[in-house]
Amino acid sequence: MRWQLRLRAAERGVFKAVEMRRLLAAAGLQASAGKMSVLWSATVAPVSVRLDDLEVICRVLGCDAAGLLVLDTVPATSAPLAPRLPVPAAGDVGEAWAWSDDAGTVRQAGRTRPSLPPV
Repeated sequence: MRWQLRLRAAERGVFKAVEMRRLLAAAGLQASAGKMSVLWSATVAPVSVRLDDLEVICRVLGCDAAGLLVLDTVPATSAPLAPRLPVPAAGDVGEAWAWSDDAGTVRQAGRTRPSLPPV
């Protein structure tokens, strides 16, 4: 995820963290200097943001959460994602599947499913 608070603030004419802090305070969010520094940072995205705080920030900037949090694309050089397990068909929901001891597969009524990864 990419945090784009500064970009959204600049689109509204807010170019300094102090100005943004004043706008947030007027909207009911009292952000400390340290918290504002983390939110305003262009190099390090905040690890977490409270939903209440996110709502106030969005209201002040006139955007939604999707405008502040943008999904980064996965670089082509990164390792491929693990394959997804098959989703059971609608008729299979609620069926009892028993673990078998042969080659890590699960069987029921002559059908075979792959085993789940260890937890």
